[in-house]
Amino acid sequence: MPDPVHLRAAGVGLVLAAPQGAPDALPSVVHWGADLGDLDTVALTHLCRAAEPAPVPNDFDRVVAPSLAREHAAGWHGRPGLTGHRDGTAWSPWFRRTGLDVDDRGAPGRGGRVVATGEDPEAGLALRLELELTAEGLVRQRAAITSTASDGFFVLDALTATVPVPPVATELFDLAGRWGRERAPQRLPFTVGAHSRENRRGRTGPDAPLILAAGTPGFGFRHGEVWALHVAWSGNHRSYAERLSTGDAVLGGGELLLPGEVRLAPGETYTTPWVYAAYGATGLDAVAERFHAHLRAGRPELPPRPVVLNTWEAVYFDQDLERLTELARAGAEAGVERFVLDDGWFRHRRHDRAGLGDWYVDEDVWPKGLGPLISTVHGLGMEFGLWVEPEMVNPDSDLARAHPDWLLATGGRQPLTSRHQQVLDLAVPGAYTYILDRLDALLTEYDIAYLKWDHNRDLLDAGHGPHGTPSVHAQTHAVYRLLDELRARHPRVEIESCSSGGLRVDLGILERTDRVWASDCIDPLERQQIQRWTAQLVPPEFVGAHVGAPRSHTTGRTHDLSFRAGTALFASFGIEWDLTTATPAERAELARWVALYKELRPLLHGGTTVRDDAHDPALAVHGVVAPDRRDALFALVQLDAPLTSVPGTVRLPGLDEDLTYRVSVQPPGDTPALRQGQPTPWTTEPLVLGGAALARAGVRAPALYPEQLLLVRAQAL
Repeated sequence: MPDPVHLRAAGVGLVLAAPQGAPDALPSVVHWGADLGDLDTVALTHLCRAAEPAPVPNDFDRVVAPSLAREHAAGWHGRPGLTGHRDGTAWSPWFRRTGLDVDDRGAPGRGGRVVATGEDPEAGLALRLELELTAEGLVRQRAAITSTASDGFFVLDALTATVPVPPVATELFDLAGRWGRERAPQRLPFTVGAHSRENRRGRTGPDAPLILAAGTPGFGFRHGEVWALHVAWSGNHRSYAERLSTGDAVLGGGELLLPGEVRLAPGETYTTPWVYAAYGATGLDAVAERFHAHLRAGRPELPPRPVVLNTWEAVYFDQDLERLTELARAGAEAGVERFVLDDGWFRHRRHDRAGLGDWYVDEDVWPKGLGPLISTVHGLGMEFGLWVEPEMVNPDSDLARAHPDWLLATGGRQPLTSRHQQVLDLAVPGAYTYILDRLDALLTEYDIAYLKWDHNRDLLDAGHGPHGTPSVHAQTHAVYRLLDELRARHPRVEIESCSSGGLRVDLGILERTDRVWASDCIDPLERQQIQRWTAQLVPPEFVGAHVGAPRSHTTGRTHDLSFRAGTALFASFGIEWDLTTATPAERAELARWVALYKELRPLLHGGTTVRDDAHDPALAVHGVVAPDRRDALFALVQLDAPLTSVPGTVRLPGLDEDLTYRVSVQPPGDTPALRQGQPTPWTTEPLVLGGAALARAGVRAPALYPEQLLLVRAQAL
């Protein structure tokens, strides 16, 4: 290998070099973390020497630093990067480097890209590794394995990407969850051994880790070094953290392949999904900022996120033109910009036990089609959106009766039903063409600006064809192709990824969609935590959050409108409430929240998300700070009854410490219910304080009743 490669971007440094003792091996990561500054070739060479290990007793006589491929044959004791075999042979490849291409983008600080190729002629395998340091400071990797043998199959078990983490990273963090309570944080020590998170649902699940992070002891939102990993794949996948007895530690991940799912014939290639890695010098917020910047950079043309009114919790399946017209008028009066007709508009769909797959407008409910409703919606100044669930089929449907062979199944038996559904096998050309044609016809006939694309069951026994061979891999790629083709045909149509609420949330689906639905639970108390942790990967404008009815349909809790709306404000704002039942006072208050969202949309959807580390778990502080840090909006959220009667101070993070700010409460989020006789003095008359004082000393939190929030605005003078 030539001289060490040094890539730099956004405060991150990445150094690659040939492993010591194996000059023709694939590259090894010498350093990934904080930017090391300008280093010439001599300094880089010394850096690599400084990282060289020496043999230890009762180990290999020659130490070979692990390459990006983590080969077992090279002495790597942990999980290999590649596992597979040829009927029991070629199971331990060791690749010799055949090429190396480096693009450092012409100047330090812009990141770069490295492509390394290698081959093991005895195993009959060629490997291509692609590693990039993006302008936002993210490291992303993918690999491709090709069978170069003249005959037979190479059965691929796994091909994963890894990044090393230093010994100071002694804690692990990821997210768990369930339907309606997605993305619950959990921590554990990073000890010797492996912590593995496997998603076998056939789609990103409610218990998916979202990110897997390792960090210095006690790292939080605003402090500690953090190294994190995300697998950008919407099918089965694995993330793991592994520390060896040698002291080496890695984060790794990739697609989780079912037995025999990928069998490479001569000349065939398998390519992994992207695996992203993010370093944060100052905690989880710094990691989130990199992911947010990357998503925003990839979608610079994304228009302002409109105020949505979704009909699901307003009417469910009880649809008719008169009722929905009344609802649309109420929405327009509140300032709604997009009206979305949810489930129930297509043939045989009077409940959730029938009709999926029959993607024709129901003539009994809509004798004149959707045209009259769409005309009414447009006449009220709103866009029109439509709910679909293209990957699913009810057994009680014309489609399933006509094509039972189009269902994913393991040959002789049907999978267990879930929500009265089976999964349509989109790897079958006829099934794929049918869905593409039906969606294309709807988008061509009607002026539809938005599809809410749902996916309401796990892929169980997901087999393809008469033999029921495993097909999650093929199904996921078919869904991606379907989305790509629809977007090519209808580039102005926006698509939301909804999957039993907030299940399919990953960077693979977000390459093809414009919004994710964070959860089917819109109880604002639950949403405070769900949205707080969804933000670890996804910026606010990509996350749907709706104002529900006063009494939550999923938890039965009752909340003030200010708490419901103030929670939804920090996302892609919407309404899911039968406004025809709201009082005039409620409609007027809702209209004020809608107006605030529209006024602050550039800040909310262009700023930096900040979250403070709470001294009291009953109180949460989060906000958004403008890129120039001259404006910010914070929410002080009382989640539960506090331990102390008099609240302490809270810090307002992310401000410019050299600027002076006017700090005031922000209407209409300025009148939460208080459990104190008088308001806290600074909430009645604005403060003038420097950013350093606000970030380090903070302001006294008012004594709020549980499940209340206060909005605070900080504007530079």
